[in-house]
Amino acid sequence: MKKILRIQRAPTPHWVGNGFHVNSLFFYGQDAEAFSPFLMLDYGAPRTFAPSSEPRGVGQHPHRGFETVTVAYQGEIEHHDSEGNRGIIGPGDVQWMTAASGIIHEEWLSPEFNARGGTLEMAQLWVNLPARDKMAPPAYQGILKSQIPSVVATGGARVQVIAGEFAGSADGAVTSGPARTFSPVNVWDVQLAAGQVIDLDLHAGYTTLFAVLKGKVNVNATQEASSPSLVVLDREGTAARLEAIGGDATVLVLHGEPLNEPVAGYGPFVMNTREEIMQAMQDFQRGTFIRQKVASA
Repeated sequence: MKKILRIQRAPTPHWVGNGFHVNSLFFYGQDAEAFSPFLMLDYGAPRTFAPSSEPRGVGQHPHRGFETVTVAYQGEIEHHDSEGNRGIIGPGDVQWMTAASGIIHEEWLSPEFNARGGTLEMAQLWVNLPARDKMAPPAYQGILKSQIPSVVATGGARVQVIAGEFAGSADGAVTSGPARTFSPVNVWDVQLAAGQVIDLDLHAGYTTLFAVLKGKVNVNATQEASSPSLVVLDREGTAARLEAIGGDATVLVLHGEPLNEPVAGYGPFVMNTREEIMQAMQDFQRGTFIRQKVASA
């Protein structure tokens, strides 16, 4: 079993723009080496929005050096970016955006969802890029729920395999997720009914984080973690166990190979050196940050 290093509760939630009320479960500024290749995770717990004619979300802002992964659980989120990509993700869909050399994007509650109102629940993960790929061309993957394999694990838990490979299905198969990644990264959305147990087959040497988004789980039959919280496991060992206690639970499992590279970050830019951060800021100020201007909403 991978040893539990710590369990950290999320701080008080905060607003991102006027559309996303989120708990920051972790941020690379706390311990970049321990979280690598992951940089940040925000979780927006279910929140009901009244119907509105005023746009709600986050306006145009830049990114460089990493990827953003938005998982929609409830509601609809609309995306526009400087590469001309547009898309709406709804329940079960995922938006995987590679900022790399530079992108400007905006994220809003979709016009239809905003007009009718409803419940929004989402998570956004930042995944670091290896130094060799930080200045690669930007890219966008709009991944529909129907494209994400849904696997029943031994023990009955359901696993949505967003990225990487999952071994542990009831039929013994290894299932691959649709997301294309630059380094070995696994992202699994695990849904456990009350009392269900899942035994996870993991890689030695990989970072393993359990983001408890809903409910309460017992980890490795030793410690309990309630939502919203983050469980950080040791890189040694090849297994871990989750059990839902007292009700249903949702755990986002993040499991990836550490990059073992320096991390320098400032706001929406994450690079390897301070000089690269300064260059990103200069490029943005000079208007040379992207290949074309962002399309307006």
